[in-house]
Amino acid sequence: MRILLTNDDGIHADGLEALERIAAELSDDVWVVAPEYERSGASRALTLDEPIRVRKVGERKFSTTGTPTDCVMLGVHELVTGKRPDLVLSGVNRGANLAEDVTMSGTVAGAIEGMALGIPSIALSQMGFYEPGTSFEASETFGPGIVKRLVELGWPGDVVLNVNFPNGPVDRITEVEVTRQGFRDVHVRHAERRTDLRGKEYYWMGFRMEKSSPADGTDLHALYNGKISVTPLHIDLTHMQTVRDLKGQLGGVPPKV
Repeated sequence: MRILLTNDDGIHADGLEALERIAAELSDDVWVVAPEYERSGASRALTLDEPIRVRKVGERKFSTTGTPTDCVMLGVHELVTGKRPDLVLSGVNRGANLAEDVTMSGTVAGAIEGMALGIPSIALSQMGFYEPGTSFEASETFGPGIVKRLVELGWPGDVVLNVNFPNGPVDRITEVEVTRQGFRDVHVRHAERRTDLRGKEYYWMGFRMEKSSPADGTDLHALYNGKISVTPLHIDLTHMQTVRDLKGQLGGVPPKV
């Protein structure tokens, strides 16, 4: 199995090293194409207004000045030679990618680009890193087995699998739960106003570490309860109930004011 790795935390990220160790347990044909610098929150951004530079970091390992989407596209079409990858793994992200955050995540976007190119793709993220003692131990302990089992089972070609690992001692992680995407009932994103050394104001975007009250069966609920969450994501964002409701009200001749 030929595996292509990417991430959004950058080519030097500890999580990418963890992902390389996970992939090494599954195959000896592993390639890496990742951003030169951190591109967290890049979502599915594609670089169209400037050239993308590629740097060879090592054997079958490259960095680019582009986004995770750029990296996967370049990897599949240009940098991975001989044959196409059989699997794309994106991560391991430093922090969970849950609920509505998946629409902004560069980690999930890397997997989506793999899916769009017809390659089974999985995003992997590690909860924590705002808490003492956080590491990638849970991801590295359980990641190889989960990825192997998912590949054996297979999944639809238009679906991306989003895997999140809880923080804490691995001996307390005893369950994997297949979940649906949740939605927080608290607003965790915020902009903090600061002042630079010249007295000019600027803003720093960030997250408040507040837990919501998620429903049972969601990715949030699973992680809050120390479970590994596996969420099948679909790029079709259509809300079918609203489609059905509007069809009887808006179809036909376009309305005029």
